[in-house]
Amino acid sequence: MKLYTYFRSSAAYRVRIALALKGIAAELAPVHLVNGGGEQFSAAYSEKNPQHLVPLLEHGDLLLPQSLAIIEYLDETHPQPPLLPADARGRARVRALSQVIACDIHPIDNLRVLKYLTDKLGVSPEQKTDWYRHWVALGLEALERQVAHAPETGLYCHGDQPTMADCCLVPQLYNARRFDCDLSPYPTLTAIAARCEALPAFVSALPENQPDA
Repeated sequence: MKLYTYFRSSAAYRVRIALALKGIAAELAPVHLVNGGGEQFSAAYSEKNPQHLVPLLEHGDLLLPQSLAIIEYLDETHPQPPLLPADARGRARVRALSQVIACDIHPIDNLRVLKYLTDKLGVSPEQKTDWYRHWVALGLEALERQVAHAPETGLYCHGDQPTMADCCLVPQLYNARRFDCDLSPYPTLTAIAARCEALPAFVSALPENQPDA
């Protein structure tokens, strides 16, 4: 099993956490998203992933993009420990929490969008940072409200063991700190993230602990 990754990609970070939680020793194949205009645009990588994004999981003849699809694939092929609850209602909640981040916050704040803002639309660095902080705050405010008083929330986003939602939360907060976002309005989320960040699996997946950092 091989994971095409980039140390600062929050989507790849999610999958690295999932692999570590499950104890899967996948080969990491770094794809630098900046050097030389971006290695993701090379002919070899474009053949594997026409979206020119990471992560990409290669498992035998399977080439699987999209972080949440990869995490669910890992959960189905390596069931222990589970990253989705056993009940349909719980699975739906974890997927919904994960998608708040992966579908609503991250896509409009990722590298290619930020580069378009500066390179094509000519926004200033300050405007770019304002853009990032605005959408992060909007998403995290909603997520905090969803998690803070829900009976399903435990030590982690859902219950008392990490799930796919926690795999998404930690990278998003990590990136928010890089942009000096004020996280004080989200005490539930930051407390959950702190518990996660103390676990060896989350530590091993940190961007600064990657071979391409």
